[in-house]
Amino acid sequence: MSNQASQTKPVFAPRILTVLSRGYNRSDLGSDLMAGVTVGLVALPLALALGIASVPAGTQTPFPAPALGMFTAIIAGFLISLLGGTRVQIGGPTAAFVPIVLLVIEQHGFGGLMLATVMAGVILVVMGLTRMGALIKFIPWPVTSGFTTGIAVSIMSTQAADFLGIRADTPPPREFLEKIQWLWENLPHANPVNLAVAAACVAVIIFWPRLGIKKIPGSIVAMVVATLVVMVAGLQHGFDVATIGAKYGANAIPQGLPGIHWPEFTWSQVRDLIGPATAIALLGAIESLLSAVVADGMTGDRHDSNTELIAQGVANIVCPFFCGLPATGAIARTSANVTNGARSPISGIIHSATLLLVVILFAKGAAFVPVAAMSAVLVVVAFRMGEWHEMKRLNLMPLSDAAVLVTTFALTVIFDLVIAVEVGMVLAAILFIKRVSQTTEVSRVTEDDILESPEQMAQGKTIPDGVLVYRIFGPFLFGAAEKMEDAMEGLNKMPKVLILRLHLVSAMDATALNTLESVTERMQKQKGTVILSGLHRQPLDMLRRSGFVEVIGRKNLCAHFDHALARANEILKD
Repeated sequence: MSNQASQTKPVFAPRILTVLSRGYNRSDLGSDLMAGVTVGLVALPLALALGIASVPAGTQTPFPAPALGMFTAIIAGFLISLLGGTRVQIGGPTAAFVPIVLLVIEQHGFGGLMLATVMAGVILVVMGLTRMGALIKFIPWPVTSGFTTGIAVSIMSTQAADFLGIRADTPPPREFLEKIQWLWENLPHANPVNLAVAAACVAVIIFWPRLGIKKIPGSIVAMVVATLVVMVAGLQHGFDVATIGAKYGANAIPQGLPGIHWPEFTWSQVRDLIGPATAIALLGAIESLLSAVVADGMTGDRHDSNTELIAQGVANIVCPFFCGLPATGAIARTSANVTNGARSPISGIIHSATLLLVVILFAKGAAFVPVAAMSAVLVVVAFRMGEWHEMKRLNLMPLSDAAVLVTTFALTVIFDLVIAVEVGMVLAAILFIKRVSQTTEVSRVTEDDILESPEQMAQGKTIPDGVLVYRIFGPFLFGAAEKMEDAMEGLNKMPKVLILRLHLVSAMDATALNTLESVTERMQKQKGTVILSGLHRQPLDMLRRSGFVEVIGRKNLCAHFDHALARANEILKD
C-alpha cells in the first residue's frame, strides 16, 4: 500500500495549497505576519552581505553587488514559499554559494553566472520531476561536512580584506594559498578603525541574543549602530572607513525591482558551464532539503522533497532574468521563521514583501552602511556554518570517512567546490563499494550448518555427492560479485549440481547478474546445473526482466533449501 501511495502521489504539490484549503484563519495570518517581518529583518543584512561577497571587485554587472543579493532574497524567497513543499522554508542567497559564484564570474563573467544559474534551475526541476528528492539524502555525510567546513573557511578568507580594511594596489587573488600570502604582505596596510568597526559588529551579533531581545536580530542592530556611528562621527571622511555608497555608488540599491535582463550565451558556454551548473544544483538541493529536514524537526511536519526541488529549480530559473544570484533554502532564516511562530508559506511571502518594502523606502540609506559591518555579518555566518566539531574528532572516525572529509575540505579550500564535490563523491562511492564487498559473504554450506530457519537449515539434511552448496549473505552488488567468482575459481572440479542459496540477498545489480550468467554458462558447458533458492522480490524481478529465468530453467528456481535439495536429487537421478 505504501509503495502504491507513493506512486499515485503527485510529484508537484505546493504546500501553500494544502495549508489554505484546511481552514487558514486570522490567527494563522497574524502569526505568519510577525514571523515574516522578523525573518525579513534577519535576511536584510545577509542579502546585502552575500551580494557583496559574491561579486569580485571590478566585475561588470547590471546593478551594484548589494542589489543583486536583495533581488535574489525577494524573488527567490517569494517563489520558494509560493511553490515549495514545506510549510516554513525561507529561500534566498546563502553563504554556501559564494565560492562557486566567485569562480563562475571570474571565469565566465556575470553573464556566465546567469546562464549557469538557469541551467542549475533546469537540473533541479528535472530532479524533482523524476522523484530524485529522496536520493539527495544519501549523499555521504563526510562529503557534505567536508565541503560545508571548506566553504566556511573560503568565505572567511574572502572577507578578510574588508574585515581588516586593507587597501592595496592589487585586489586579493582568488586562490586560497595566494590569498593568504597577499593578506600577509598587505597586513601593514590594515585600517585599525575599520577593524574596530568589524570587531564591534561581530561582538554585537554574538552577544545581542543574550539580552533576551529575540524579535530584533543582532545583525540588524550591528548594521544600524555601525551605520549611525559612521554617519554621525564622520568616520568615512576622517578615518577612511569604506561604506557601501563609497564602494558601489550612492544608488547601490535601486528603489524597486529591475526589469527583465536576457542573458546572452553561446552553445560552447553551455558546454563549459555544465560542471558549475551541476555543482550549483547539487549544492542547492542538499542545502534546501537539509533546511527542510531541520524545519520538520522543529515543527513536527513532513516536507515534500520533490516539490521542494521543483520550487528551488523555478526560483533559480527566474532569478537570473532579474539579475539574481543562485538561491536555495536557508537553514538559519528558516529556523528564525519557525521560532518566531510561522505557520504556513505565507510567512515566507511576507518576508519577501518586507524586503521589497525596505528596498522601496530605505534604499538610499544603504549607502551609509560600512562594508566592515557586512563582512562581520558574513564572518559570523561562515563560522556558524562550519562543522568544526567534526574536525576535532577526526581521530575517532573510521579512517576512510576521515579521509573523505579531509580531502573534500582541502579541495574546497585550496581549489574550488566543483572539484571538491566531484572528487568527494567519487571517493565516497569507492568506499561504499568497498564496504558492500566487506559485508557481503560467500560461504560454502555443509551438513553441519545451523544458522537457518527449519526449511532453510542444512543441519541433519543430506547433501548428495556431486552437489555443492554456497550461501551468499548481504547485498549481491558489483563490489561483492568478485567473491562469487573467486569461490568458483577455487574449485578443483565443477560439481554436477550447484545450489546458490540467495534467501539472505536483499538486492542484486547488473554485475551480480553477469556473474550468475558466467557461472551458469560454465556449469552448462560441463553438463552441470545451477539451482537458485530463496530469491527475494528484487533479485527475482531482475532475473525475469533479463531473461535469465529461461536460461537457468524455471524448475531450477526453488522457494527454499528443502525444495532445492529435492530438485538436485531429481537431476542426479536423470
